[in-house]
Amino acid sequence: MTERPRVTVVGSLNMDISVTVPSLPGPGMTVLGSAARFSPGGKGGNQAVAAARLGAEVDMVGCVGDDAFGQQLLADLQAEHVGTDHVRVIPGTPTGLAMIAVDSSAENLIVVAPGANHEVSPNDVAAAQTAPTDVLVISAEIPVPAITAALAHKPGVLRILNLAPVPPNATAIIKDHLDWLVVNESEAAALLRDTDPDLDPDPDQRLTPAQAAAALVAQGARHAIVTAGAHGAALAGPEGTHTIPGFKVQAVDTVGAGDTFVGALAVALAAGVPAPEAVRAAAAAGAAAVTRQGAQTAMPRPADILAITGLKWPKI
Repeated sequence: MTERPRVTVVGSLNMDISVTVPSLPGPGMTVLGSAARFSPGGKGGNQAVAAARLGAEVDMVGCVGDDAFGQQLLADLQAEHVGTDHVRVIPGTPTGLAMIAVDSSAENLIVVAPGANHEVSPNDVAAAQTAPTDVLVISAEIPVPAITAALAHKPGVLRILNLAPVPPNATAIIKDHLDWLVVNESEAAALLRDTDPDLDPDPDQRLTPAQAAAALVAQGARHAIVTAGAHGAALAGPEGTHTIPGFKVQAVDTVGAGDTFVGALAVALAAGVPAPEAVRAAAAAGAAAVTRQGAQTAMPRPADILAITGLKWPKI
């Protein structure tokens, strides 16, 4: 294609405070870790940066506080060539914070203080709808009214909803002709309620990612992806059900891998890549991201994906 694919992201913006620990703490426990690292994050910000690094023209829609963290997040987005005209600064409100512990096996524990992300509104979404875009990415660290407003975007725009975390009454959100739904295994289970003991007393009978993806399509999503970490992802949609294997890499930090997947998927779909190939490309991008520390700091460019996974990023 002659023009860069255009992606708009509606979502959260956080400052990540990360500490590497020997093991994740349990209730009432204190563990000593490394010096804290401050880095830009938030699911929306992460997805925007991932898409920009992989060739898209990206606009961000969200909110930050009028504090030093908010100023830093705006500067970081602009340095990545992400448009910030629709990021609103909220006076007297702190910027969102994510406190992250990462253990020696690259697993993580995250606590988020949403701050200004709670202020993202349908008006913010409406203000951004005047900008041309091919794909709209929506994540769930913002209020539900903003999510539903984004899903009602003008016709002709492909909508990708990443329901992470899963909000209350989420099944009602996906019934309205959603183009793409992306969730991980636990989020899919929450949507389908197959972890409810009354509905699924035998854990050995829980749905596989492929079965869960097909069930989510039956609930109303045109395409559904269930990601399974190092095991890859499952895709269900009009093209049938596909299992996309994972890529073998040495994981260092899994924070932001799912956001990288979503941002990469948006770019590939906006560029016209067929669904199964787009999911495989997104899986490769997510795998490349876990080989380095941090969220946005670890997000790959096409050359990184090729070097780490052997997959050549689709020509954009």
